[in-house]
Amino acid sequence: MDTDDEDSSQSEQAFKKMSVPPWSKQITLRALMTSFILSLIFSFIVCKLNFTTGILPSFNVAAGFMGFAALKSYTTLLNKVGLLKQPFTRQENTVVQTCVVASSGIAFSSGVGSYLLAMSPYVASQVSGGNTPINTKNISVGWIIGFLFVVSFVGLFSIVPLRKLMILKYKLTYPSGTATALLINSLHTPKGAKLAKRQVAMLFKSFCGSFLFAAYQWVFTAADGCGFNSFPAFGLQALKRKFYFDFSTSYIGVGMICPYMVSISLLLGAIISWGILWPWIEDKKGIWYSEDLPATSLYGMQGYRVFAAIAMMLGDGLYHCISMLLQVACDLRKQHMKNNDQSFSVNPEGVDPNSKVDYDSQRRIEYFLKDQIPTWVACTGYVVLAIISIITVSIIFPQLKWYHILVAYLIAPVLAFCNAYGCGLTDWSLASNYGKISIMIFSSWVGLSNGGIVGGLASCGVMMSIVATASDLMQDFKTGYLTLASPRTMFFSQALGTTMGCLMTPTMFWFFQKAYTLGDPEGSYPAPYAQVYRGIALLGAKGFDSLPNHCLELAIILFFIAVLINIVQDLLMRYETKYKIYRFVPNPMCLAIPFYLGGYFTIDMCVGSLILYAWEKKNKQKAKDYAPAVASGLMCGDSLWSVPAGMLSLAGATPPICMKFLSANANQKVDAFLNGSN
Repeated sequence: MDTDDEDSSQSEQAFKKMSVPPWSKQITLRALMTSFILSLIFSFIVCKLNFTTGILPSFNVAAGFMGFAALKSYTTLLNKVGLLKQPFTRQENTVVQTCVVASSGIAFSSGVGSYLLAMSPYVASQVSGGNTPINTKNISVGWIIGFLFVVSFVGLFSIVPLRKLMILKYKLTYPSGTATALLINSLHTPKGAKLAKRQVAMLFKSFCGSFLFAAYQWVFTAADGCGFNSFPAFGLQALKRKFYFDFSTSYIGVGMICPYMVSISLLLGAIISWGILWPWIEDKKGIWYSEDLPATSLYGMQGYRVFAAIAMMLGDGLYHCISMLLQVACDLRKQHMKNNDQSFSVNPEGVDPNSKVDYDSQRRIEYFLKDQIPTWVACTGYVVLAIISIITVSIIFPQLKWYHILVAYLIAPVLAFCNAYGCGLTDWSLASNYGKISIMIFSSWVGLSNGGIVGGLASCGVMMSIVATASDLMQDFKTGYLTLASPRTMFFSQALGTTMGCLMTPTMFWFFQKAYTLGDPEGSYPAPYAQVYRGIALLGAKGFDSLPNHCLELAIILFFIAVLINIVQDLLMRYETKYKIYRFVPNPMCLAIPFYLGGYFTIDMCVGSLILYAWEKKNKQKAKDYAPAVASGLMCGDSLWSVPAGMLSLAGATPPICMKFLSANANQKVDAFLNGSN
């Protein structure tokens, strides 16, 4: 890649007089304590989003900012009382950001809201077909912790030897990593510190408001269907079609962070599915499928919803995987041809010794190459951990034989490289897409009678953990490169964050599982991806016999529609640059998510996007400065109320009021009944 992002981040002159601490002093006790607290918060947020809709924004920038706010407040207080021994540095800030993102990343890749939960007998009971004992597994915190520990660290070693190639030679941008580094660099300048104080104040206000409003809503939720979260903003008929406003400040905040087209695509998908497609298929009840089937049966209406979403997700995922592989291959070929055409040689570190680089680049390259991680350490670590993982995973999941896992670990480094490289180009991690394809392949290989459903889901965990961790670590290497944080610091911070995540995520899962019913399509935490992932595994193990009538035709159509949308978008991006029409092409993955869930959360996200749009129209600079802080506060406050709410539920406490919305006729009947009983 020829794009050089150095010009956009000329900031080292501002830190010229500041010494850079050695890597061993960049990881401090206070940074680890701050990382632990923030990791709890962000892991809880990710788990809650996983159990509700599965839509997750990037938390890199938010983690960097909140790490700065926490440590700056702490060090300022120590300085005032004369106890500050070591100044707060941007390298320390980077450590906190890396730990938090690594920990919350485990909450995503762990699959507690998707492939692991899909193994449970409860979710299996909702998916007709393959519900034999060998195709289910009781969820236990103990084996989840063991599984995460043996699969989550392998990805760290798979990509370490390529860090110099990716960062220095190819100069990949890694947009999220670069944006986080620019934020951290800015916050540690005098001008940035002044803005940060106002941002912290804004975050605190939105956090308190969101938390208190969530507590207020709880008072009115004495039974199912009660409270603000079923507010019929568009009428009672729309409420039945999953179109309503549920006052979720979490998703209002997500809408303020995500691109506008994400919110619009989600809303469009909800309108197409629940407004047009599902009512049409429901009219075929008794013709296409039996009227006597339960609502959750995959042979009935639920099957069309789940497999339609799966088809679009697979179409989008497969297209991006193939497209990314081709893009990586073409880009590497161009780099090879370019290097062959140059008259000078490139040294082993990937830096041209004859080039004239600016001060910023020289300083960054110096510190990036200062603390090396030997290649033999990375290779040995990968092999040793892979062997341990092969033995352990085959014990936890007898459905997967050692040779199945060995094949996964032989393929994984190639996919990890492609994902990390593609993420550097586009900021798009395809870890979940590789995971879905892995489910199809391994569930078919193992076979339904041999536990192909559980085997496919477990293989997804192995593949996703490696591929996701590799791209996350390379993002952090980019952040460390731009903030002069040592590569060793980044590696150990990622390892520490991963350790936290392997312990925190199962604990969060246990809490939610005890306090709420996870995976209930009609409950507060439907965990939609659990059914979707089990459906993919069932499709791979059993074949197309698992689909209801005409569902295959619908799935094929939607699969190719997803592919076609991506082709159109790529062609517009390549050849149409005047009006940038590609910005208005919907995202197929976002179109697919409401097919199963409905449109209620899309309303929240659109409200968040609308707030951001109006704010930008009024004052674009203030919106740019403060919107991320407000959004972070909204997400944190609403999500953290789940902790006291869950504790109240475990203690047997119930809300005192049930607020329901009835039609005029229903209300008259209720009044007549109450008057008669009196």
